Amino acid sequence: MNTNASDDSIHLPVGSPPLACVDIGGTKVAVSMADHRGILGKVSEPTAKEGPNDALGQQIIRLIGQSCAAAGIPVESVGSVGVSSCGPFIFNDGLVELATPNICGGMAGKARGLPNDWMSAVLEAPLRKAFKSVRVENDGVGALEAERRWGALQGVRNCAYVTWSTGIGMGLCVNGHILRGKNGNAGHGGHIFVSDNNEALCGCGLIGDVESLVAGNAIARRFAGEGFADAAVLFKAAREGNARAIAIIDELCLVMGRALFNITALLDLERISLGGSVFWHNRDYLLPRLQAFMKGKLPSLTDGLEIVPAGLGERVGDYAALALVMR
Repeated sequence: MNTNASDDSIHLPVGSPPLACVDIGGTKVAVSMADHRGILGKVSEPTAKEGPNDALGQQIIRLIGQSCAAAGIPVESVGSVGVSSCGPFIFNDGLVELATPNICGGMAGKARGLPNDWMSAVLEAPLRKAFKSVRVENDGVGALEAERRWGALQGVRNCAYVTWSTGIGMGLCVNGHILRGKNGNAGHGGHIFVSDNNEALCGCGLIGDVESLVAGNAIARRFAGEGFADAAVLFKAAREGNARAIAIIDELCLVMGRALFNITALLDLERISLGGSVFWHNRDYLLPRLQAFMKGKLPSLTDGLEIVPAGLGERVGDYAALALVMR
């Protein structure tokens, strides 16, 4: 089983136009450049959530300029821009806009505390005015392509990439075909219902979906009143033997385990690669619990399933955007 990235394969031929790699998350935006030297010039800042609803698109254009300057690359030489973004997506005149719960405050309303009333964030239109070639995909799809090309899913035809981070995202592959759906939104398993908890409000407006219960921002919303201000505090307490923290994490693993079982049952998967900040920084604690949850459940579907850490580790976002535009 190959679960590690091969750095030798992640480069562009000398003379190829530089590529811009954009990773949009609910918390931050990161931009890097890729050329024959590798991935370089990385810059990042908090995701734009204030002002007009094209603020995010304009932020990315500015960050690409900053990344080019850091890498010593003229902006006008950029060949393509790959954008790996949290979703869901909607289309306006054939161009992607983000209807993303952790960015657009108009979806769930003031209860979610976002500083805008956007129903969508304009993304692809301003980028296409600034650059000649742009590809935007769900970040789960981008990460899946990267993990299949360089990481833990190489050679696997029935697989998924799952991120456990600010939100919950998935990229899905069956019989070697990556699933996209009518608007590129296939894999939004973070919004499947797994609980009757009527206090877990997701940014999409749903109550009781996976993301509302276990995502990084959900941990802060649900458990800050018990002294666990964020995931880092919660896991630190659990490692120190705090019984309540351990019980909360067991509950989180129950929810995430159900989500992983559900996609395995639906798609008959061979391997699931896990990434994202919540998982990655606590993978030693979470991975054996998720593996144990799956063990023995409907063996005809789960026997032989492997649940592994992302082969690309914390850099999966960088490589996800590159995978979208690297030929």
